[in-house]
Amino acid sequence: MWGLAAAGCVFFPGLFVLCKQTLKLWTGCRDGEAAVVSTRIVSSLQAVMASSAGCVIVWSCQDVLEDRHWLTEAYVLFATPYFAYDIYAMFLCYWHGLQVKGHEEGQVGGVVGSKRAAVAGYLCREKLMVLHHVFMVAFCFPVSLLWRRGRGDYFQGVLFLAELSTPCVCLTKVLIQYKQQHTLLHRVNGVLMLLLFFLCRVLLFPFLYVSYSRHACVPLHLVPLLAPWQCNLGAALLWPLQLYWFTLICRGAVRGQRSPAET
Repeated sequence: MWGLAAAGCVFFPGLFVLCKQTLKLWTGCRDGEAAVVSTRIVSSLQAVMASSAGCVIVWSCQDVLEDRHWLTEAYVLFATPYFAYDIYAMFLCYWHGLQVKGHEEGQVGGVVGSKRAAVAGYLCREKLMVLHHVFMVAFCFPVSLLWRRGRGDYFQGVLFLAELSTPCVCLTKVLIQYKQQHTLLHRVNGVLMLLLFFLCRVLLFPFLYVSYSRHACVPLHLVPLLAPWQCNLGAALLWPLQLYWFTLICRGAVRGQRSPAET
């Protein structure tokens, strides 16, 4: 089984390199630009795979606690290296942005100094996303594989479905990168992103508690008292992040609607 984790360590960085080289060859774009787009492609593909696995698991598990599906642990093992890879990939996107915009962080102190300043700036700007990824590897990975002891595959499958909104988020960033904010595609994708993010991330954790409440035949307000502390801790840390990111998406949507009128 641990071979799946090794496969993930090779697959995601390898796919990134393949996409970057292919984009440079076919489109003639610069290395940094190709790296940014490749990061979005890999993230979208991972999201499609995770969502597909989640659909299969949820559809197969009738008993939300006892039913099992082999994809649950298999995909956790395979996908966990993605979060470590994505921390580095996001830094490459940040570094490319510094080079394009000519920020001081990418110019002071030579190559070594600029890299160090860029790392510090990246960790400061993307601290929530980096902490989210670290938490997924350091906490969610052992909980999913070791602590669950084969129970709750249904809930793990539902968690995989949170990735449904990721392709829309990635497409939005690519469209903004190529200054296509005022196109019909950007508007349609924005509406779909808002809807999917709200359904698959904001409502995700309440849905998990409601599902457990129905299964255990207990009032909803008692579920946090009955659920394992690991589940409550994960929800307490991850759900506020989803709410925060959703507010950012809503603010961006409002600004996007105002800017055409102002221009």
